[in-house]
Amino acid sequence: MAIAGSAPLATILSLYVFQAALLKVVSLNLVTDNVSVVEGEMAIISCRVKDNDDSVIQLLNPNRQTIYFRDVRPLKDARFQLVNFSDNELRVSLSNVSLSDEGRYVCQLYTDPPQEAYADITVLIPPGNPIIEARDEVLSEGNETEMTCSAMSSKPAATLRWMKGDKELPGKPKVELTYDRMYTVTSRLKFTVSREDDGVPVACIVDHPAVKDFQAQKYLEVQYKPEVKILVEFPQGLTREGENLELNCQAKGKPQPQRVSWVKVDDDVPSHAVITGGDLYIENLNKSYNGTYRCVASNAVGESFDDYILYVYDAPTTTPKPTTATTTTTTITTTTISYPEANQDTAPGTEPAAHDSRAGEGAPRAVDHAVIGGVVAVVVFAMLCLLIVLGRYFARHKGTYFTHEAKGADDAADADTAIINAEGGHTNSDEKKEYYI
Repeated sequence: MAIAGSAPLATILSLYVFQAALLKVVSLNLVTDNVSVVEGEMAIISCRVKDNDDSVIQLLNPNRQTIYFRDVRPLKDARFQLVNFSDNELRVSLSNVSLSDEGRYVCQLYTDPPQEAYADITVLIPPGNPIIEARDEVLSEGNETEMTCSAMSSKPAATLRWMKGDKELPGKPKVELTYDRMYTVTSRLKFTVSREDDGVPVACIVDHPAVKDFQAQKYLEVQYKPEVKILVEFPQGLTREGENLELNCQAKGKPQPQRVSWVKVDDDVPSHAVITGGDLYIENLNKSYNGTYRCVASNAVGESFDDYILYVYDAPTTTPKPTTATTTTTTITTTTISYPEANQDTAPGTEPAAHDSRAGEGAPRAVDHAVIGGVVAVVVFAMLCLLIVLGRYFARHKGTYFTHEAKGADDAADADTAIINAEGGHTNSDEKKEYYI
């Protein structure tokens, strides 16, 4: 006992450790937790005993060197500090954690046999700032581009995601393990750009347990050919002879259109037309100006155009009111209606379509068939009326006559004798009667 009492503390601890190594038991009475800590930060290791019978608690490092024996620190590493010691807990802090501190730590309770519990410390190393590299700094609409995002020297390997605006795009990742047990992750992204992508941010987002909201982004610069649109400044309705026409051509592109011009398809622009930048002005319209007028705009990317179809209508005139002439005979009434000229203006059914002044084209411009039909109807009606009148006339003048012939005419030798011998002679001649039906 004297030898044991005078032996150094390290020798005593070595004997305990050797004994525990021979008879170690994983205990349900001794509890600890695994720890994940970012490099450079602090880790807390806690050894807890549910039911302690005054047994000794100690903490060992991955090399099974004693860090704390009860509340004594034999290991000469000042980064380990006692946080709490009691019969039921030994809590130790490790500051400024490095990758070399990673491993399995042992909580040991001196019972017979000794009991052990294990706490694994995982050191997290965040990646460096992500870097985005683009194959093309300036893009043209419709072209495909490629971007690369890299996150270097992390543990564990990071996960990279791509976002274009609010839409996530799939990338192609590649993971490399370096000599110092670090990971470098690279992701490649290919996509086709449109004019709507101009100014849209493309972000490379890094997902890693050691960092939050870690990303890099790059704004797209997309060039595109002009968008051309023709606006009608005057007139607001139909284009008629004698009026003026004013058109405005709006062109927008990237880069801004260098040239805006007006042409007439398959013909020349009227000689007196005034063109000022994107404005076209034509005075005193007539039908010879009908046709398609085109505004053309171009830049370094390409050329675009928009068309306006001009259709000039007749000048408005006063439409005479319909007149009615009536001719009356005994039995027939004839009505004659005078129509306005066929080429008089009629109200169009709809407003002009976009870039087309020919609204209402195709409306009937003559009523020849209607006039002919009306005349034929009148003639047929007149003939029917005439036939009715004639029928009634002949019916009124048709009759049957009844006369009293001389009696005894059948016995007379001739007519004179019959008259002379007739009963009553001519005295009854006034009694002749005529019946009309």
